[in-house]
Amino acid sequence: MRILLLTHYYDPETGPPQLRWSSLVREFVRAGHQVDVVAPPPHYPLGRLLDTYEGEGAGSTEQGRHGETVHRVRFRPTSGRIGSILWDQLTSAASSVLTVLRHRDLTPDVIVATAPALPTLMAGWVLARVLRRPLLLEVRDAWPDLLAVVDRWEGGEVRAHQHVKHAVAHVAARFITVMQRSADYVVTTTSTFAEVLQGRGVTNVDVVRNTAHPLPNYTDHQPRQPDGQLRIVYVGTVGRAQGLETAVRALRIVQDAGIDVAMRVIGTGAGKNRVQQTAEALGVPVTVRGAQSRDQIHLHYRWADTFLIMLREWPALRMTVPSKLYEALHLGIHVSASVDGEAARIVTTTGAGFATPPGDAEALARQWIALARQLPAEPDQPQMRAWVHEYAEESRVASDYLEILRALAAAHR
Repeated sequence: MRILLLTHYYDPETGPPQLRWSSLVREFVRAGHQVDVVAPPPHYPLGRLLDTYEGEGAGSTEQGRHGETVHRVRFRPTSGRIGSILWDQLTSAASSVLTVLRHRDLTPDVIVATAPALPTLMAGWVLARVLRRPLLLEVRDAWPDLLAVVDRWEGGEVRAHQHVKHAVAHVAARFITVMQRSADYVVTTTSTFAEVLQGRGVTNVDVVRNTAHPLPNYTDHQPRQPDGQLRIVYVGTVGRAQGLETAVRALRIVQDAGIDVAMRVIGTGAGKNRVQQTAEALGVPVTVRGAQSRDQIHLHYRWADTFLIMLREWPALRMTVPSKLYEALHLGIHVSASVDGEAARIVTTTGAGFATPPGDAEALARQWIALARQLPAEPDQPQMRAWVHEYAEESRVASDYLEILRALAAAHR
């Protein structure tokens, strides 16, 4: 089977979409399938071409590290603002369509288009109709539901051009729903959102969860010996949807209760400066560092007593499970969660730790104060790993995905 993957984010970038598809492509190739990946040169998270990239850039074709063929398309450098990112994604989506059509020998059995870059879904939709091939849309986040809070994406209530933003968001939401209904198959990463799409008339929809990717130099977490300090680590995107300022405010409450506490924030994103500014204003010990290579992340896990998972109180995020939660479950590290919905249920049912309502700094602080007084943190590691083995193991998830793709290709033939 020949699989065509359209994505805006791909290896050698690191991030949840990149790690997911790198592992899936590896397993697809191992199973004997041919994979063509269409993606721009690596420019995430900096918004410019990564210094470590040694390829020839847009217009070139290169061999991926798993044996896949990677077709590089155009992109535009970004400033981190929403408009700049959208322009970049539109450029790459248009270039993806042209690139595939120019390669006359590129005749896939099935097309996969994956978000979070929404224009990529549009590119897949167009190519599926031109090439007359079955289309699978992978919707990693709760689209189009996240468009309901488009005025808060830049941080806070942004009122400039509010009517225009809502009008555009409304049209985009309608078009996304049309694409989802007309696709041959839709894959989500949470069961909650799959149920929502089914209620909207998306008939062929299934759940293929994110996975727990092995972390170099670290196979499991051993709680450290208490030394009187509670240590909290956050690793991941420091973006608009996380709302890490809530955790910073909770730290202030914990300090006022006489608890020695420290937090590390490892990652980059649009909310990084806001976290730093809030920490400085409140005078709490938060160390904010940029993105770290995966072979260095274990140092921060070893340092910590608990791993922080956070999302804002936006309704669409109740249908989201942060990908880092799977990694925390796999390692067996205690989880402090400020989330709702499906993510909160996973944390509590696996015995990984606690979950408090998103945006509630006082509730989060109360849990941290209680945790500080009972260190070392001892989550239910066997139950956490059993859940990962059943729902989020790499080879199992890839096998489920391949079963869907085979069925699509066979039905088309």
